[in-house]
Amino acid sequence: MKFGCAFREYLQEEREWFLGEKCAHVEYSRLKKVLKTCKKDTSSDKDLLCQCQSCPLCDQQFFSELMKEASDVVGYFSSRVQHLLHLHISTGIHRYVLRLRQCFKSDTQTLTQEGRILIEYIAMNAIAMRKILKKYDKVHSSVNGENFKSRMHAQHIELLHSPWIIELGAFYLNSTGLDSCELDGVYGHFSCDLNINKDVMTLVLPDSIKLEYSLTCAICLDLVFNPYALSCGHIFCKSCACSAASVMIFQGLKAASPESKCPICREVGVYSKAVRMVELDLLMKRRCKDYWRERLASERVDTVKQSKEYWNLQSTYAIGFR
Repeated sequence: MKFGCAFREYLQEEREWFLGEKCAHVEYSRLKKVLKTCKKDTSSDKDLLCQCQSCPLCDQQFFSELMKEASDVVGYFSSRVQHLLHLHISTGIHRYVLRLRQCFKSDTQTLTQEGRILIEYIAMNAIAMRKILKKYDKVHSSVNGENFKSRMHAQHIELLHSPWIIELGAFYLNSTGLDSCELDGVYGHFSCDLNINKDVMTLVLPDSIKLEYSLTCAICLDLVFNPYALSCGHIFCKSCACSAASVMIFQGLKAASPESKCPICREVGVYSKAVRMVELDLLMKRRCKDYWRERLASERVDTVKQSKEYWNLQSTYAIGFR
């Protein structure tokens, strides 16, 4: 079955999964028709790649709409994953109230089913995005479609580079209690593996998409502890990220200056929307118990020390001494 037909069937299934809820997706069929109407002559010099010229007929609606669709898909995926993980992590009376809202459905079965649906959702849209950009380059004998991927990555809307995918993978590993899990989706096979020795999580999606996410903090060069993802997508230990931004651990990443830069890519303003990787932290806690306890004790010592220094300094300022 060609991908276009498979994607149309998937969208029909998607409407049933999300109970008619309107969710974003890549308009694969419509964008494909836009490319078919293009009159750009590619019959000559097919071996030459045009890296600078554009096609006004296609580009007028192609890249701008594709950028918006990618942004909408990432936004919808992120919000749904956050809701799913909130249900999984919440405890006590808060968890009870959330369960009431779910009409007493089976916890484990409902959550794992929704997780599979979300993995398939992001995978199918990523495949559609990849194929339509590849077709654009084929039609125009260009590399503009490939360059567009770099633009999406720079604007943090590249579908498969969201930290929420890592959180979803960690959720499945936490749910199974194993270091690997496999899912048979409607349109392909999914798997997630954790290799503690190499500090890597691997996700394999349909269409031969293999993603490897490093779980090593680029600052301390150790397995991430109490991990946070900056808005650029890079993951660090909380204490390491705070140190890089010159803020104290107890203040948190949100206290960082707007001018603070990512220690890896040097992008500015990435701390304000930092995300705590709760499922990944839970995974580390369960798989690396001794390491996790050691890091926890060390961070507590540093937090208490920094807190005392901070309040001593505040007291000194309050009484007028420098």
